[in-house]
Amino acid sequence: MKVVSLVPSITEALFDLGLTENEVIGRTKFCIHPSERVKRVPVIGGTKNINIEKIKALQPDLILANKEENVKEQVEALMNDFKVMVTNVENIEDNYYLLKTLGKLFNKEEKAQCFNLKIYDVLNEAKINCKIKVAYLIWKSPYMTIGSDTFIHKILDEIGFENIFKDQNRYPVIETEDLKEAEIIMLSSEPFPFKEKHMEELKLFYPAKKIMIVDGEAFSWYGTHLAKCKSYFKELIAEVETIKM
Repeated sequence: MKVVSLVPSITEALFDLGLTENEVIGRTKFCIHPSERVKRVPVIGGTKNINIEKIKALQPDLILANKEENVKEQVEALMNDFKVMVTNVENIEDNYYLLKTLGKLFNKEEKAQCFNLKIYDVLNEAKINCKIKVAYLIWKSPYMTIGSDTFIHKILDEIGFENIFKDQNRYPVIETEDLKEAEIIMLSSEPFPFKEKHMEELKLFYPAKKIMIVDGEAFSWYGTHLAKCKSYFKELIAEVETIKM
C-alpha cells in the first residue's frame, strides 16, 4: 500500500511500525523523523499548505491526515480523488487506538501493541511527587497557550503538572500578566521556536519564576514518539521538582 502522510508524528509512527520508503511515498516538510528515512521521501508541501498536484502525481492508495494539523478544505479536495483517513488525537486513549488502527491497517499489530505498552510504561514512570502549576506557551506575538481540550494538556496532566489555563479551550491568546499564577513557565520548542532570548524577555517580568524551554515534540507528537521520551521526562521532572524543595 502506497501512503502519503500529511502529519509529522504519523510519518514517524509509520516508519517505527516498519513501513519503508517504498510504502511511505509522500510527506510534509515538517515530517523530520526518522531523519535518515524521510529524506528519501518526496515533500508535498507543509501541513497547512499541501500541494495537491504533487500528491495526485504520486497516486497514493491512502492519505493520512489530521483534523487539527491539516486544513479541512484541502483534505476534502483530496477526498474527491483518493481514500483519506482523518485522525483526531486528543488524549492517550485516542493515541492508543490510532496506533492500533495503523497496526491493523498495515499488518503491524504486534509492533503497534509494543509501542502502546511502552507509552503507558513511560507515562506511569514519569510522575511528579507534587502538583506544580505551569503555563505552557506555544506562540509569541501574541503569546498563546494551551487549554484543557488539547493533547499537550493531557500529557502535562498525566505527568502531574497543573495547567493554569485548564479552564480554557484550544489555544487562547494571553498577556504576560496572565502568567502570574504559574510556578513554572514552559516555552515550547515548537511550533514557535522559543530561544534563550525569549526566556530573558519573560525574566524581566518574572525574575523569581522558573522559565524553561521544553521539547515540544515530547508534549505534542502523538503516535509512537512518546515511547522514546522516558529519559527526557525523567530529567525534566528531576529539574522541576527542585522548585518545591
